[in-house]
Amino acid sequence: MEKLLEVKDLHISFHTFAGEVQAIRGVNFDLYKGETLAIVGESGSGKSVTTKSIMRLLPEQSAEFKSGEILFNNKDLTKASEKEMQKIRGKDISMIFQDPMTSLNPTMTVGKQIMEPLLKHQNLGKAEARNRALELLKLVGIPKPEVRLKQYPHQFSGGMRQRVVIAIALACNPQVLIADEPTTALDVTIQAQILELMKALQKKIDTSIIFITHDLGVVANVADRVAVMYGGKIVEVGTVDEIFYNPQHPYTWGLISSMPNLDAADAELYAIPGTPPDLLDPPKGDAFAARNEFALKIDLEKEPPMFKVSDTHYAATWLLHPDAPKVEPPEAVKVRMRKFPSAKTSLSKGGR
Repeated sequence: MEKLLEVKDLHISFHTFAGEVQAIRGVNFDLYKGETLAIVGESGSGKSVTTKSIMRLLPEQSAEFKSGEILFNNKDLTKASEKEMQKIRGKDISMIFQDPMTSLNPTMTVGKQIMEPLLKHQNLGKAEARNRALELLKLVGIPKPEVRLKQYPHQFSGGMRQRVVIAIALACNPQVLIADEPTTALDVTIQAQILELMKALQKKIDTSIIFITHDLGVVANVADRVAVMYGGKIVEVGTVDEIFYNPQHPYTWGLISSMPNLDAADAELYAIPGTPPDLLDPPKGDAFAARNEFALKIDLEKEPPMFKVSDTHYAATWLLHPDAPKVEPPEAVKVRMRKFPSAKTSLSKGGR
């Protein structure tokens, strides 16, 4: 598969009155043409900071790229000028933000907002841009587009506003579409419609999607691969089946165990104990160790490397070391692992 985007050993800090917050601490991932990569984790894990750094939308007065590369079509975006980024944003890489009401300008008609990237990046005349805006409204399923084109954001429902935001993001047929929790502000029914819409549109325009969410249920429906983030790092990455049915990192176990199970309505919902680490002073060793009931002594002393589980599946946990003791994952995880033909029901049966 063709590699569109490559993030290499990315470190990003924020300089605050309290000190330096080490928000991103060595993130690595790739994005391939036509795939959907989901980045999941709790609030504060670094998901949005990572993806906003790709668009270079972090505040310059406080954010600092400490080291690493973001290679897009073999160009390092961390070294690109603002003028160069303005040519890329909206044209080659687009973003759908979490709240459609704050993403849209309340003083401009929806039509003008959809036409804006077309006029800037596609060099279309106003008449051509208007016709393309009508096509985009139809594409995202908005009825009576001729009427809607002249209306303002407050005249649309939440779901329809998010469809407009998607239309703007797709206006120039971007190579990469970043969706930052695009369904969080919507009810469950509209959420499902928006997810179906994004899957259908991806096939039509052959774009690659980075989908940020804390909802693993959403991930199962949209992703090809999943990267699990914790404490400013990616701690596990694999195909959607590998992450859901053969998870290896205790943090991923916790996320999966905390998902409601419709087959066991009376079961107590699991919650990961404790809170994420303070990145003003990142912990030594594994950042998840303090919340990990399976933590080993080495977890408190040394950061684990990424151990290979398969050609597509890696996890940063000392439990995968050949000398680690045998550990049984939680029951909710074992139930899922039994459904995955190649899954192991426990860890550390010899080296990975």
